[in-house]
Amino acid sequence: MLRILTGPVRFVLFDFDGPICRLFAGHSAERVAKDLVRWLEGRGLHGLLTDEERKLADPYVVLRAVDRRHPRSDLVDELEEWLTRQELSAVASAWPTAYADRLIRTWSSVGARLAVTTNNAPGAVESYLETRGLLGCFAPHIYGRTQDLRLLKPDPHCVNRALSAMGADPAATLMIGDAPSDYVAALRAGVRFLGFARNERKAGLLRGAGAEHLVGSLELLSKVVYGMGGTKAQ
Repeated sequence: MLRILTGPVRFVLFDFDGPICRLFAGHSAERVAKDLVRWLEGRGLHGLLTDEERKLADPYVVLRAVDRRHPRSDLVDELEEWLTRQELSAVASAWPTAYADRLIRTWSSVGARLAVTTNNAPGAVESYLETRGLLGCFAPHIYGRTQDLRLLKPDPHCVNRALSAMGADPAATLMIGDAPSDYVAALRAGVRFLGFARNERKAGLLRGAGAEHLVGSLELLSKVVYGMGGTKAQ
């Protein structure tokens, strides 16, 4: 399956938090989400969120929810800036996803062009990649969160930005992501999709969204890509 999926690929788009690293591994995303909720409550804005949104351990759900109710407001700008600071702080304790560094370097070395398409702040992505010596594999193609939060995935905006900037043929492009929003963005942009599911919960969410091709580890994929490079060299 992986050989068939990756064979015609010349452009690879990586989601960041998940396929490349666990950004909040040592800086819990759940705690960040709760801090974000408390930040709102401290300003008398408890009613902006539903009970379900308050319980979800996802700071991006909170950010999107507030933006839907107060689009392009000073409040949303403050929240986004606060979340960006949390992401930048989390870089120091982020955990590399197993085999991700090897996969990125291998794909780059065999001639694929790589980009990051993410809902995270681009500055946090650049900071992390620099600490791992991977920034050169992607730069300048890092497409993250913008001021317009309506364009977060599942909107395909960041994917389309990458395709346009690289002059990429969608049919020769693969996106690797770990969330239903990644799959939907890839589907809308017309690119192939490979789901990275580090546990059964992630796998269930991706399958529920319609994703057909999943891996639980990047090890086999890195071997397949390495083998493709050897075949091209012959």
